[in-house]
Amino acid sequence: MPVKLTLQLQPREAADAKHYTALAARRLGISDRDIALVRVVKRSIDARQRRPLVNLSLEIYVDQEEQPAPLHFDYPSCVGKPEVVVVGSGPAGLFASLRLIELGYRPILLERGRDVSARKTDIAQINRGEAINPDSNYAFGEGGAGTFSDGKLFTRSKKRGDYNKALQTLVFHGANPEILFEAHPHIGTDKLPYIIRRICQTITACGGEVLFERRVTDLIMRENRVKGVVCGNERIEGAAVVLATGHSARDIYHLLHKRGVRLEGKAFAMGVRIEHPQRLIDQIQYHQPERGEYLPAASYSLVSQENGRGVYSFCMCPGGFIVPAMTDAAHSVVNGMSPSGRTSPYANSGLVTEVRESDYAHLVEKWGPLAGLKFQELFEEEARRQGGDRQVAPAQRVADFVSGKASTGLPKSSYVPGITPSRLDLWMPSFIAEGLRMGLSTFGRKLRGFVTNEAVVVGVESRTSTPVRIPRDPESLMHPEIEGLFPTGEGAGYAGGIISAALDGERVADAVAQYAK
Repeated sequence: MPVKLTLQLQPREAADAKHYTALAARRLGISDRDIALVRVVKRSIDARQRRPLVNLSLEIYVDQEEQPAPLHFDYPSCVGKPEVVVVGSGPAGLFASLRLIELGYRPILLERGRDVSARKTDIAQINRGEAINPDSNYAFGEGGAGTFSDGKLFTRSKKRGDYNKALQTLVFHGANPEILFEAHPHIGTDKLPYIIRRICQTITACGGEVLFERRVTDLIMRENRVKGVVCGNERIEGAAVVLATGHSARDIYHLLHKRGVRLEGKAFAMGVRIEHPQRLIDQIQYHQPERGEYLPAASYSLVSQENGRGVYSFCMCPGGFIVPAMTDAAHSVVNGMSPSGRTSPYANSGLVTEVRESDYAHLVEKWGPLAGLKFQELFEEEARRQGGDRQVAPAQRVADFVSGKASTGLPKSSYVPGITPSRLDLWMPSFIAEGLRMGLSTFGRKLRGFVTNEAVVVGVESRTSTPVRIPRDPESLMHPEIEGLFPTGEGAGYAGGIISAALDGERVADAVAQYAK
């Protein structure tokens, strides 16, 4: 068995494998030459003191000791196997498809958008302030919203499935092996498209299908059982339908509601993106003027309770960019991402507060379970108007927002389409504006320098999660009233990020196998 050892090192020392290998050997009372392998199993930054340190948890293998086998996945052929329709190629759909192949089923994976290469062209067009393709953008296309996201792989829930297997699957398809031991693993938006393409290639190499530009327009139902889907004039049937459409596929919610499929409203969260100079966040978190060569771009995670509502940071992107995440020209939506090196001079994060069903009760009579969706849309439409009916986003300096003042000018921003001054605190729903204002005041006391006019809030961060849940039986994971329909991932209301969606997709694939056998 390998010996386990934890070292606390200076950042420069933690980056030098020869140094920590020699130190480990001395701690164990053996020669460096007796060590066959030093494997990092956990790495984290401890910045609680005035001088940041790195915690390294190691496994030490000595000569003659059996070493861990190389990472390998052997997916079988699924040619001729029972077919399952998987709608949506985000993390839930991709991992459901891989698991179905392992279980002896042939996935037919449908994606409304285009492949990664074509999708890059559509995204560049949005960044230039030009037309938005409603089926190919930051939310839709090969890999779903996960492809052009920050690629953070942190999940608070380890009960959904095999977290380590999910990380290993990503490494097998090209992710940096460091994600296996980083405390907060991250891939980066520059690396994700290649990994997503490799996963789709695995699916097709095994005999599955990945079909692009297939937007689902109807369900094939017989009585209360779903048999497949309709994409325009094309009918695609299977033993079951896995619905992994993501939280921005609003047309799917409307389709299900029209077809009499029970939906439920749920609480969610909305707010803004907040952007600081990265050097400022580094100074706050690392307690020194410059972070130096061996420390990563600093991040933060903030939460408070204000007037009984949670206010919190969400999807924090150190060294990242704010991007236009709308799927319709009538809306303004922003999100954040960062490349693998986190080299941008900006740090951004979602800053949001709870939205409860009681907040949009006035919309329920007309919109029923889609009332929260309508409330979300109204927020995005107002942000579009405030930006001048363009991709330009409304923004306000952070200290001005907290003080209730207009910003006469704005600092530079990573948001390529541009930002324009706006009194966000006046046109947002009052409970959101007040919650964010109070939350920022609290965070400013925790992190000295956080509330500053060097930073901006940018509108709006509205798609942290879906306002609609597609119910499913807790045992079968199937819709309680529609046989053969398996909702999964963020769009169904059962996940909140890449890894949680991937694990939920795998769980649903297991449930499909039990149903279809």
